[in-house]
Amino acid sequence: MKLTRYALTLIATAVLAGCASNVKLDEPAPVETAQVKPPVATPAQPAKPAETAVPTVDLFAQYTQQVQGKRVVYFDFDSDVVKEEYRPLVDLHAKRLNANKKAALNLEGHTDERGGREYNLALGQRRAEAVAKSLTLLGVAANQVEAVSFGKERPAVQGTGEEVWAKNRRVELKDK
Repeated sequence: MKLTRYALTLIATAVLAGCASNVKLDEPAPVETAQVKPPVATPAQPAKPAETAVPTVDLFAQYTQQVQGKRVVYFDFDSDVVKEEYRPLVDLHAKRLNANKKAALNLEGHTDERGGREYNLALGQRRAEAVAKSLTLLGVAANQVEAVSFGKERPAVQGTGEEVWAKNRRVELKDK
């Protein structure tokens, strides 16, 4: 018991000794003063604009050039889901529209010849709106895109058969 008390006393003394400091708290800290020289007056010269070696890049023009010939999104039969293979195309158009908030697109939805007129008009509208939603999710303002449907009234290719129908199931992205 005495040994434990003695050990605790030694530990407490060691801890308190470790907390001791040689810094005197009653004395103010030393302050160094420096002499400030007033600025020398010079004749006023007009400020020159900063010149830069970095050329200005017109992103809208750059993206417009990249989208040439890339303005159609094709769909599966009776579907309004934008296929994964067309995501880069939609992304490129989104970058273009985001680079110029005054630019706008008409999204023209089309279907193949199968089905009734009303059904195809509704399907073409859903397809155009699916592309519009993809663009707005990428930051394009809603007033920059307008979805319209032509249904089966304006086929890209005349005829019948799956190869022809596949080319008619589309949304065309046209500048306003």
